Amino acid sequence: MSCLVFRKSTRCLRSLLACCLVLSGSQLSLMDGAIWAQAGEPIDGEPTTQNMDMDHHEHSVGAIESMTPHLQHTGPHMKWTALRPANAEDAQRGEQIVHTLRDALAKYKDYRVAMDEGFAPLHPERKPRHYHFVNKQHRFMARFRFDPAEPSALLYKKTESGYELEGAMYTAPKVLSEDQLNERVPLSVAQWHAHINLCFPPDGTMRRGSRKQFGFKGRISTESECQAAGGQFRPQAGGWMIHVYPFKATPVEIWTH
Repeated sequence: MSCLVFRKSTRCLRSLLACCLVLSGSQLSLMDGAIWAQAGEPIDGEPTTQNMDMDHHEHSVGAIESMTPHLQHTGPHMKWTALRPANAEDAQRGEQIVHTLRDALAKYKDYRVAMDEGFAPLHPERKPRHYHFVNKQHRFMARFRFDPAEPSALLYKKTESGYELEGAMYTAPKVLSEDQLNERVPLSVAQWHAHINLCFPPDGTMRRGSRKQFGFKGRISTESECQAAGGQFRPQAGGWMIHVYPFKATPVEIWTH
């Protein structure tokens, strides 16, 4: 009898812990969505900071355009990790990440398989250079650990028949130090980037006429300027990001943005 009572108590405790984890994960996901939504630069009349659904993330159209290729984008709205001296150990670790990612992405050359497994395209109605198919679960787990086989997003280019796979994107929390980012992807191999010093319009809506002043391409890059314009300042919108193109031939092509 005592054994039966113990087993029932154990099952109840496990169920209670599972519920707590689910609720905690939901709260964190909503918080994460709120942070990532702040980086959006949508079409005219679409809210940027007020729409907090999980379908928004750092790579809105303006963000994507502002960093291709990365060597040309060192302006006030971009932050890069420092490139560290090359060494054999890091090079080997980078090669292993690429090998793992390449194997993991093979099945996603069919974009329909990616969608079936939880990768959803962001703003398919637009025409960015890279279409980001984001996996919410992968993105959420990337806040706690790095798995090279589980990128936060897949990068596709549009074709007449659908989408062609080009690469992937890893993400990391903005609170991570460069040493912690180096543990994920060696900083002698590639550089993580983040979008910083952003000022959004007072009503949270990005309109065509306001883009010279606000957003990822806007001239405002300080909090004082943003306050003077009546805008909403974000020191950093979203976390760290890094693009990888594992099907390219050389490390420079693989790790460049």
